[in-house]
Amino acid sequence: MRTTALAVAVLIAAPPAAAVPRIYEVDRGRSEVAFLIGHMIGKVRGRFTRFTGRIEGDFDNAAAASVELVIQAASINTALPRRDDHLRGSDFFDVKAHPEILFRSEKVAPRGKDRYDVTGILTMRGVAKKVVLPVKILRTDLGAGGVDKIRFGVATTLDRRDFGIVWNKVLETGGVLLGDEVAVEIELEAVARDK
Repeated sequence: MRTTALAVAVLIAAPPAAAVPRIYEVDRGRSEVAFLIGHMIGKVRGRFTRFTGRIEGDFDNAAAASVELVIQAASINTALPRRDDHLRGSDFFDVKAHPEILFRSEKVAPRGKDRYDVTGILTMRGVAKKVVLPVKILRTDLGAGGVDKIRFGVATTLDRRDFGIVWNKVLETGGVLLGDEVAVEIELEAVARDK
């Protein structure tokens, strides 16, 4: 009886064990990396079909989490092959010289329920720039070992000129062919993996 009471007292007094960071890998089949850009009097929507992503962290200490997303620039798809070939060339993404678009986080800051500002370095076409991405947790699926899946979204706007993508064409009717601001819409579903 005395031994049992002592064991209970030790357990109560001991500090709680720190949560073990988990590794989540993006499931490409359930994720999307898309964009929208002004084109003449309308808009063009496109997406990247090949990418990988990894998140490491735990929900009790989101500020210590890290995020990495690697996009294969040549996988761009705007549903028009001729336009996609132009986008892969030196006027735009120059995929032979710069095959990857890379985001690596440096800081994660909570911004209310299920919302975070993720600051990191976005490298595109060989240009590295610090950006802040507003992230919203859309859904988590609970399994026997805790959270096994997480789905989150990012909606932001980038200026393509910041990354050296400056090609444009003046229209005979006035104005230019392409807008400079690109709306980026990302939804990723990530699955927990063992280390």
